[in-house]
Amino acid sequence: MKNINKNILILIAGGTGAGKTTVTNEILEELQENVTVLNQDDYYKSFDELTLDERKKVNYDHPESVDMDLLVLHLKRLLKGQSISMPKYDYVKYKRKSAKVVVRPSKVIILEGVLALEDARIRDLASIKIFVESDDDTRFIRRLVRDMNERGRSLDDVIDQYLSTVKPMYHIFAKPTKRYADIIIPNDSSHSIAVDIIIAKIKTILRELEES
Repeated sequence: MKNINKNILILIAGGTGAGKTTVTNEILEELQENVTVLNQDDYYKSFDELTLDERKKVNYDHPESVDMDLLVLHLKRLLKGQSISMPKYDYVKYKRKSAKVVVRPSKVIILEGVLALEDARIRDLASIKIFVESDDDTRFIRRLVRDMNERGRSLDDVIDQYLSTVKPMYHIFAKPTKRYADIIIPNDSSHSIAVDIIIAKIKTILRELEES
């Protein structure tokens, strides 16, 4: 069946602090194409009916915390060449910001997130599926530094959330999705060969898309 989409989707999954953003940036640097990048975190449900303390206790590492229906809808629109009004998540207030961001599509669309490979509807839209892997200790240290420096979290809050939801949910929901990946990248060495392979495949798919 002929591909009706104008653009291609790449999924980059992996645990918190695994290095998904690093791999994304390396692809952006090498590809030299306009790329639209979405972060799955921005599609967390807002839980406006809850107080701040209640929102802090929500299990944000469970698939049900993500508005997958909206994410699927937005990805389909971007793939067809349509712009979207994307939500932005406020990590300090644990809810969506009131303002949305207009996102215009590019030939290459990247979705980055812990659960990027979890939903079959999203996997079916993707041309390339990547899983970035790193050991638990390394990922925890990276998350600790990031959440304290960038998201205003306390040491106790980060540790409690990691032990109660982040780590167990990763092993239940995120890690098993690597079986869906076309490429698994161990983030404890250079990514240059893996990125070269990904870039070559992207260019091949784009060429085929133009010829179809």
